[in-house]
Amino acid sequence: MQKKDLGLAILIIVVGAVVYLRNPLFLSPINLGNTANLVGLFGIFAIGQGFVIMTGGIDLSVGSVIALLGVLFVEMVGGYAVPWPAAVAITIALGALIGLAHGILITRFKMQPFVVTLCGLLIYRGIARGYTAEATAGFPFGASYPQLEWLTIGRSYGIPHSFIAMIIIAVVMWFVLHQSVFGRHLYAVGKNDEAARFSGIRSGFVITSAYVICSVLAAVAAIYFAMFTKSVQPSSHGNFYELYAIAAAVLGGFSLRGGEGSIVGVVLGAVLLQELQNLVNLLGIPSSLNFAVMGTVILLGVLADQQLAAYRAKKRAAQAFERLQSERVES
Repeated sequence: MQKKDLGLAILIIVVGAVVYLRNPLFLSPINLGNTANLVGLFGIFAIGQGFVIMTGGIDLSVGSVIALLGVLFVEMVGGYAVPWPAAVAITIALGALIGLAHGILITRFKMQPFVVTLCGLLIYRGIARGYTAEATAGFPFGASYPQLEWLTIGRSYGIPHSFIAMIIIAVVMWFVLHQSVFGRHLYAVGKNDEAARFSGIRSGFVITSAYVICSVLAAVAAIYFAMFTKSVQPSSHGNFYELYAIAAAVLGGFSLRGGEGSIVGVVLGAVLLQELQNLVNLLGIPSSLNFAVMGTVILLGVLADQQLAAYRAKKRAAQAFERLQSERVES
């Protein structure tokens, strides 16, 4: 565990202790189970956002992707009676195509990630609202899908399967990011795209792959959210979810400049965000302040990242100066 991750873990424990002292219900099995479920739901797509931020980019379309693919998944399973395994595969494939489109526009057409994904935010939600004619997409009355429901909203030994799914995805993505050649290339591209290209790294492929991973995990999250809510209102479903993902990644040590971050960190970031949401609910703070809390967290996270980067730069400069002075003395 990196120092940033350890510090975040300590912060989670401290905040949890404070909330527990104010309201002991914080550690009740019901509250812990519900919080773990939300951590799993939001953590899945936050991990994907981390891969995009690692490249120095950003994906603002995550919430709209979740809304659109949620609508399509519900319609396939509930409206067109598509077998749920096929519907899951189609939804994930559509997510991959969306990520591929983002990657191509950014790498081949040299468009800014902010512009591409901002347009995606508008386009995907607009398609979802147009497809349903502003109506809510839901499963037929009395419909039951035992296997799908067990996989998505079920629990084993009190642990929500969404949380288990997030842990499995986090383990896989940890190996991809921290133990694979692709992961090393991703770090290199995030640090310096031009230098990475000169060293033989296919930076276009790496960046596109990051956006595909992000959208695929958003598609997985869309399935879990659709089963959790049992219906999808396209005008509001997934609103501001991209901010949760960005906040979790930034809190977890992913630098918006690219080239820094860890999977453990983004998971801990998702935990802290949901803990803060839980704090708002348990302490009787008006729910209207949720976004104020989240915005403050993002601001403090970015500020801390900038200050840490400045401190590291000064430290490296000081070390270089000391080496230069010692070499002069020796000569």
